[in-house]
Amino acid sequence: MIAPPDVQPSPSPRGGVVRPARRPPGWVAPGPRPVTPDRPEVWPGPGEDLCYLSGDFRILQRLDGHRWSADDLVTAWFAAEQVGHAPPRRAVDLGCGIGTVLLFTAWRFPDARCAGVEAQEMSAAMARRSVAWNGVDDRCEVRWGDLRDPASVEGLGPADLVTGTPPYLPVGTGIESDRVQCGPCRFEHRGGVEDYCLAAARLLAPGAPFVACAAARQRGRVEAAAAAAGLALEAWRDVVPKEGKAALFSVYALRRAGDAAPRARVDEPPLVLRGANGRFTEELDALRRTMGIPV
Repeated sequence: MIAPPDVQPSPSPRGGVVRPARRPPGWVAPGPRPVTPDRPEVWPGPGEDLCYLSGDFRILQRLDGHRWSADDLVTAWFAAEQVGHAPPRRAVDLGCGIGTVLLFTAWRFPDARCAGVEAQEMSAAMARRSVAWNGVDDRCEVRWGDLRDPASVEGLGPADLVTGTPPYLPVGTGIESDRVQCGPCRFEHRGGVEDYCLAAARLLAPGAPFVACAAARQRGRVEAAAAAAGLALEAWRDVVPKEGKAALFSVYALRRAGDAAPRARVDEPPLVLRGANGRFTEELDALRRTMGIPV
């Protein structure tokens, strides 16, 4: 059933919020269908909501905590573009948080086995519940652990795709949110892109890409982190929040140094999310369609 846009959120059996579908008339959700188990714990509890993600896939989030955003969406899309010619059999998301990129990847590649590694216990637990709600726990797992510890990623490789959305800011360089989950999502409490590159290098199958995002103007740092891990920067794209604004973040594709074909995509225009009129651009709309989000 397609819910009209004015349907109000409904209560969950456990006291949380179930968000309605907001879809154009006649829009049919693409991709795999979730198979929700008859288990009450997969539904949102107090202070949580259940939101649509890709197609009919949904994700659990804290109302007062970390929520998925454009960097997750663009990272998952950019990663899928790198492997579209050869869909991955195994994919790993480092620092998976509440499981956004992990679920985007599992939706986009329904035959892939996917794994996430997350150090925040609350986020890892929520990601596991979202995986279970969508009925993909037979091919997806979430590990609670620090990606800097080789034991946390043991047995997850070789992976045909590795992704990561590292925090952007060194601790002490800004004011941290006191909201649950949020501080370590932005500040490097457990390392930054350097540690993500080292962990990815342990997992990559020959020729496989590591796709990550970083704050704008950090290309030099990303290149140095890649080199230290034996990786090479192959492609990147800046992401601009609104026409006329500076880039907000960038997405990068890296491979083992011997596998990469380094090329600077300086002639490719940045991905602009909103036009001067404040509306989503046609390019972002096309990206959203690719990732199963109604436009």
